[in-house]
Amino acid sequence: MTDGDGSGNTGIGRRAVCALGVAGLLGLSGCGPAATSEPDEASVRRLLDRWAAAVRQRDEAAYLAVIDPAADGYRAERRLVLANLAAVPLASWEYRLVRLARGAVAEAELRYRLAGHDAAPVTVPLRLTLTRRSGRWYVAGQEARHPAGQLWEQGRVTAVRGGHSLVLGVGQDESLLRAVAGLADAAVPAVDAAWGGRWARHVVVEVPASLERMGALLETPAANYRGMAAVATGDRVVVNPEAYGELADFGRRIVFTHETTHVATRAVTTAATPKWLSEGFADWAAYRGTDRTARQAAPELAASVDAGDLPSGLPADDDFAFTGGAGRLARAYEGGWLACRLIAEGWGEGALRAFYRTEAFRELLGASEGEFARRWRSYVAGAF
Repeated sequence: MTDGDGSGNTGIGRRAVCALGVAGLLGLSGCGPAATSEPDEASVRRLLDRWAAAVRQRDEAAYLAVIDPAADGYRAERRLVLANLAAVPLASWEYRLVRLARGAVAEAELRYRLAGHDAAPVTVPLRLTLTRRSGRWYVAGQEARHPAGQLWEQGRVTAVRGGHSLVLGVGQDESLLRAVAGLADAAVPAVDAAWGGRWARHVVVEVPASLERMGALLETPAANYRGMAAVATGDRVVVNPEAYGELADFGRRIVFTHETTHVATRAVTTAATPKWLSEGFADWAAYRGTDRTARQAAPELAASVDAGDLPSGLPADDDFAFTGGAGRLARAYEGGWLACRLIAEGWGEGALRAFYRTEAFRELLGASEGEFARRWRSYVAGAF
């Protein structure tokens, strides 16, 4: 499945009398005393520039020099986070001041890129509490809009580079991360053969320690992803280590090719793209070139058709909701896959790729959406 663009984090930050630091596995941050005056923008920008430079240079002393010396908890927390970043290959890391709020609070953005992978920065909104001591401004605490929304906030990161991939993990054996890199490396050429066109042809995979930590990265209740081995978000694939561990090798290959397809098609996928097309195309790319029959690849839909319950139309977006039940969700994915397979077989793979970009029923398929849906219904009836 896929979600938003992955360019930033959302969620509800925690507030106290003083700003709380990022929590997660690292505990609560400290608070400095109230500032005696309001900072000016130029001073805060210089402060943030020094802080960012310290991260890029992996300079712990310079990094801590920006933090309020009296905020013991926050300093200890940030020291751990900097250490957690040690293996992460950074192409850039900067803080941008958005605006100053009353009470010596800076609304800012962290912008970073992973070396060799991110063409554009990932943006993380932050709210920083500032304090002044002996005429000098310091960062005394912070709120992220989601406390554990970056992998290094959850623990020390291990990085494994593949031929087409970068795998970042926390709390995982390096052997597992290498296996994941192998799957991602195999998925990239398979996706390229199915999709073509312009895309990065590499993928970043994040493997958190648990399903709950996966939910924190995605800023969504972890229960939504129970049973799902991975999910694509923007240019990242995030692995659910619990569901991943239950899959056989073939299932893992299908999952990684499916999610990598979402990464490849992201630039032309919009909110208006129907789920049956985006999810169906990803499944079509994943099963393309395999020997799986329709009954093997779509068992829930096959059982429904065998029972005389033929779907009345193409899967609606609501059918892909987590709250609709596992059977309904599986039938939606399987129906989307068969719709894309129908286009590839009936009009050609090139037409399917073009249709994904345009959704031009009449121009590319010579039929209205309703006419295509009726043909798909007949195709489903005869597929099992």
